Amino acid sequence: MPLLLTVDIGNTNTVFGVHDGTALTAHWRLTTRREQTTDEYAILVRNLFSMSGVEPDGIGGVALASVVPPLTSVLVALSRQTLGLDPLVIEPGVRTGMPILYEPPGDVGADRIVNGVAAFAAFGGPVIVVDFGTATTFDVITRKGEYLGGVICPGVSISADALFQRAARLPRVDVRNPGRVVGRSTVASIQSGLYFGYAGMVEAVIGRIRAELQEQARVVATGGLADTLAAEIPSIEAVDPVLTLSGLRLIWERNQAGPRAEAPGHARE
Repeated sequence: MPLLLTVDIGNTNTVFGVHDGTALTAHWRLTTRREQTTDEYAILVRNLFSMSGVEPDGIGGVALASVVPPLTSVLVALSRQTLGLDPLVIEPGVRTGMPILYEPPGDVGADRIVNGVAAFAAFGGPVIVVDFGTATTFDVITRKGEYLGGVICPGVSISADALFQRAARLPRVDVRNPGRVVGRSTVASIQSGLYFGYAGMVEAVIGRIRAELQEQARVVATGGLADTLAAEIPSIEAVDPVLTLSGLRLIWERNQAGPRAEAPGHARE
């Protein structure tokens, strides 16, 4: 069976995954660099394939989601030039199987739709996806599998950087659990505010979403900082760092079954 390469281009990280059927056999997380060329990505990908024993000739399909428009064309060119394949780019008109109730539907980021597809497939609905990326996003999927909408907050790393840049005497710190809420040093105090402050914010937003839905929606977390923060957020039931890759695989499979839909929006059936 041909392998599938999935690519999630985010503002902070770009994640590549290789799927053998339903199994994710390899995945890599790289720093997103907007100035990177197709040739440079080709070298990176070939090296990653080589380290993991993946034969480029074994790749039979590519699915790609991007929130960084300048890199979309770069990775499309990479797929065509290095693998000889036209990638499936998640964009309006692609069959996802998930109706969009957002207005306008095309405004929803491709990664958010992909995460919703994966979460609904794994947990059913209603389900809330919390993605700890450059922004912290909450995506709400209804009991019927519709993308209802969500919440967008500044990411914890953005907040940490802003604090460092705007407050001359405060140092840059890593986002991690300082062990206690009351910091006994400046570094520990900042870490406490970032870690427990964000955990409290996420828990409160989840509670408000559930109250608005009037249902006890399940919650799954993903993104680079999900493992770091989820332990302090009781409402999060599962952490899946490769949720987006799973969603890309599902959408790829749905688009092999028949022609793409023509209606506007990300998710016309």
